[in-house]
Amino acid sequence: MRRETVNVFKALSDSNRIRIIKMLESRELCVCEVREVLDLSTSTVSKHLSILRDAGLVIDSKDGKWVNFRLNRSSEKSFVRSQLELVIKSFSDDEKVAADRRKLAKVDRNVICGV
Repeated sequence: MRRETVNVFKALSDSNRIRIIKMLESRELCVCEVREVLDLSTSTVSKHLSILRDAGLVIDSKDGKWVNFRLNRSSEKSFVRSQLELVIKSFSDDEKVAADRRKLAKVDRNVICGV
């Protein structure tokens, strides 16, 4: 089995990382926005995002002082795309995912990120 495959499964083995993917369905997010919704430390959120990025599930881009994360829907690897689509199609009835969406709708990076 290829290491890349194992990394994707490891990345998807944590409920917080699944929640992050579900949040990123809505829009690009910075670490502060994810931290606000999940109520975790910045370092923990950064680690989760790093694991997702290393697995190829998310990509990041710099925008001024922010680093924005988004789903890697156009990954060159079909396995990554298929697993990402599976997560996107799943968990629509999960209470935590629904609560995250409601909370995310109220999050304003200009307020929480100390601009």
